Amino acid sequence: MSKLIQQLNKNYFWDVNMALLDQEKSKRLIIERTLNFGTLNEIKLVMDFYGRKTVASILCNLNYIDPKTLNFVSLLFQIPKTKFKCYTRAQSISQRWNY
Repeated sequence: MSKLIQQLNKNYFWDVNMALLDQEKSKRLIIERTLNFGTLNEIKLVMDFYGRKTVASILCNLNYIDPKTLNFVSLLFQIPKTKFKCYTRAQSISQRWNY
């Protein structure tokens, strides 16, 4: 297990064997979980390790980011929400009945 993975909260990876996580092969999972559930210190740790450009690129190509995290990373990286795949692919809520 790498030094980066040891510094992250194990609860973020509840469905994965932490001993099998590889910091390069699993970087998408590590970045996604840390940005969704992590503290500011953990987010900074991941950004320092992978680099802002890599983290931003991976986040822009994720299929889902919760709305609060999307707003946060949009402001943090100064990227418009329309550049995120999860934002452009989000289904609008259809109203069945107009009351």
